[in-house]
Amino acid sequence: MVITIMRVIFLNMISFPGKSHSLLKPLSDLDLYPRGFWIMGMELIIILGLKSQIPNPNPRCVMSKVSRREFSKLCVTAMSAPAIISSIKREKRLPIAFSTLGCPNWEWKKIVSQAAQLGYSAIELRGVLGDMDLPKSPQFTGEKLKESLNDLNALDLKVSDLGASTRLAEPAPDKRAAQLDEARRFIDLAHKLKSPYVRIFGGNLAQGQTIEDATERIISGFRELHESARGSGVTVLIESHDSFTNSPSLLKILKGADLPTAALLWDAHHTFAAGNESPAETFKQLGRFVRHTHLKDSHPPQNGEKDRRYVLTGTGDVPVKETIKVLVTNGYRGYYCFEWEKRWHPEIENPEVAFPHFANVIRQYLAEAGFKE
Repeated sequence: MVITIMRVIFLNMISFPGKSHSLLKPLSDLDLYPRGFWIMGMELIIILGLKSQIPNPNPRCVMSKVSRREFSKLCVTAMSAPAIISSIKREKRLPIAFSTLGCPNWEWKKIVSQAAQLGYSAIELRGVLGDMDLPKSPQFTGEKLKESLNDLNALDLKVSDLGASTRLAEPAPDKRAAQLDEARRFIDLAHKLKSPYVRIFGGNLAQGQTIEDATERIISGFRELHESARGSGVTVLIESHDSFTNSPSLLKILKGADLPTAALLWDAHHTFAAGNESPAETFKQLGRFVRHTHLKDSHPPQNGEKDRRYVLTGTGDVPVKETIKVLVTNGYRGYYCFEWEKRWHPEIENPEVAFPHFANVIRQYLAEAGFKE
């Protein structure tokens, strides 16, 4: 590939949102984009190519003599830079996402830059570094919130949903109040981040609690949260998780709530591994409620292990490929989200391995399933 580096001095000829966008500052940090642009002071540097192909990625070391005609051409190129940038931003991506549960040691800039580089369209926010209570995270408060939104917009990324820890089946009054308060705060943040969903759990049954009592409490919780969610553009999703991993238990909740702000996050791993259902069986009963997905693979316990072990997509016995086929065939229009539970299982592969692997495998699965934009 021919590497072209253009360095043009200009005076307010081109306007970009934000005077010093944090993602566009460091000229040496060229790995933010596979090919892109950087701004420093009043200079525009457009670099077409890959970092690995540039011996010395310092624009100050690549000055060359140019004729007046060549300089004029460069100025015209600079004036058209917004169109170039726009075309880079709008490269079509498949509707795939990853949860930040899979990259617990990545800071915000790395999360968004890696998502864009690997071809993901969205990010599911389930903690950033040590902050699991996202509405209290410095990254999403005050001026930092605006900066985070600018970062997402610059890379044409969406927030697919926010993952709260709320458990609506909680029977203890004081703990239940705290759970509902958390969910409301997450709904408010989702609205600010222009994210359509907040994930909550039903939860495990408390000691002596019946499934019927838990179900009624979850339905009641959905109704309470409806008052906060309606008009905000945010829908609350219960995940197939904990004591609610099969279709009958989830169907009772969703039909009982019967609200436009209540729907399902289908963790297809759990309905298969814990609910003992095939993807087709689950979708037949719950498909009309599915708004978001969690996809991951695992294999049964081996060598004395107590639980299933998460493995790279396509190497376990969870029917991920079949799940994709079911979703595509039935016209699902949400994100295919990779929930790699690295935060809870530090022994599994690092995100640098798992995230690109998932993206490549799911592209293949989507193509084979006949996915079309």
